[in-house]
Amino acid sequence: MLHRFGVALALFALAAGSGWLSAQEPLALGAAAPKTEVKMKNIDGRELSIADAAGEKGTLVMFSCNACPWVKAWEDRIAALGNRYQKKGVGVIVINPNDPEVQAEDSYAVMQERAKQRGFEFPYVVDATSDVARAFGATRTPEAFLFDAAGKLIYHGAIDDNAKQPDQVEEPYLKNALEALIGGQAIAVRETKSIGCTIKFRT
Repeated sequence: MLHRFGVALALFALAAGSGWLSAQEPLALGAAAPKTEVKMKNIDGRELSIADAAGEKGTLVMFSCNACPWVKAWEDRIAALGNRYQKKGVGVIVINPNDPEVQAEDSYAVMQERAKQRGFEFPYVVDATSDVARAFGATRTPEAFLFDAAGKLIYHGAIDDNAKQPDQVEEPYLKNALEALIGGQAIAVRETKSIGCTIKFRT
């Protein structure tokens, strides 16, 4: 019994050190965005916060990265949605909370390259401590948090229901939420399960 307790304790310590236990509970619908004034380094070298990126009609905060295959599968859609709705009055900011020492592809330099390749017209910033992601309770990349003009969370979760086959998407959750937001309508599906890679929290 003592041996089993020791093994369990060791596994707990390993999980804590690796960042598995770093996230809080995800924000509840209707909650305000936390850490909105924290400055994060954008791909153009500027220091930007969520508040700086906020839009007149609302704000989309997306946790993402470079290395995750789920992000890569959705990346063109992330770019298209961000670029389109930023022009419609929704602020957009994509945040990379991952530790590049865990996965080198999540480095700042690769963020710059990826944003250029995909044509991001919105900020893509570094969460240098992973504390912004922790405050949101984010656990996956990609993971979307959409706030209305009053700063209240109105959608949380996945981009759509088919990462691998964009031509077979049946439920474009995030797009529907964005359309409802700018149209002043109720969002039919307000929360979905985020599917993606676990965030590699910085310690």
